[in-house]
Amino acid sequence: MQVSIRELKAHLSRYLAQAQKGQRLAITSHRKVVAHIIGVPATESAGVERLIASGSAQWMGGKPAGAAVRLSPIGRSVSEMVLDGRE
Repeated sequence: MQVSIRELKAHLSRYLAQAQKGQRLAITSHRKVVAHIIGVPATESAGVERLIASGSAQWMGGKPAGAAVRLSPIGRSVSEMVLDGRE
């Protein structure tokens, strides 16, 4: 489907919804194709859902906890090196 830039700007959400459903959009400027919009289909994380369903994983409803890794500074900091590089 070909859509002019003006039409795309006027009805962006409608065209993005069509692209997400699989419609490929050719964007035109002065009747020449300048870009294509190809939607990314909405997918569920089937792998994670399968692990939860099998009991191999569980989700307690919260955000995942970060790793308990602490970085200790050795030598100069990155900001110091950047500042030196600017001189």
